[in-house]
Amino acid sequence: MNKTKRRIFNTAIKLFSEKGYDNTNIEEITAVAGVAKGSLYYHFSKKEDIFDLLLEEGEKLLKNSIEIKTKNCKTALDKIKAIIMIQIKITVYYEDFLNIVLSQIWGNDSKSIKCKKAVFKYVNVIEKIIKEGIQNGEFYDGDSQAIAAGVFGVSCSSLIYRLKADRNVNIEKIYNGFLDTVVRGLCK
Repeated sequence: MNKTKRRIFNTAIKLFSEKGYDNTNIEEITAVAGVAKGSLYYHFSKKEDIFDLLLEEGEKLLKNSIEIKTKNCKTALDKIKAIIMIQIKITVYYEDFLNIVLSQIWGNDSKSIKCKKAVFKYVNVIEKIIKEGIQNGEFYDGDSQAIAAGVFGVSCSSLIYRLKADRNVNIEKIYNGFLDTVVRGLCK
């Protein structure tokens, strides 16, 4: 992505997160990014293209992070631990991305449907790991879909609350706290 496109993209993400997608217009994006409207339209034919790229980039980041961090994990428990660390880091370092996705997930318009698909795709990855842990006898037997949604939901909502309350976040401390809570509830 070239410098101008990246500046437009990053500006749009910031504005979508702060004001909401629907309350952000092309004029604001170009003004804050310091680019002409023609430059924006050269890179993106419409505002929704920026949103689509946001989801695409976020999905790539998650997929790559999961593949790298779980590749050498021997157990489902180790994979869940890796997933929890990924979620913490994504929430801390890409807070705007998560704000946008979670704020747009409600509803039935095209953006909401895209966000739901992205979240469900990610939760399905967690569900596979939960099923593996149940089958291997590492985890208590239960509704793997509900457990996976719970792992995702607890970490996202708790981290967002913590970020809003205190901008100075100790990732290792949060990670250890989540491990204590989530893993204790999963493991036999």
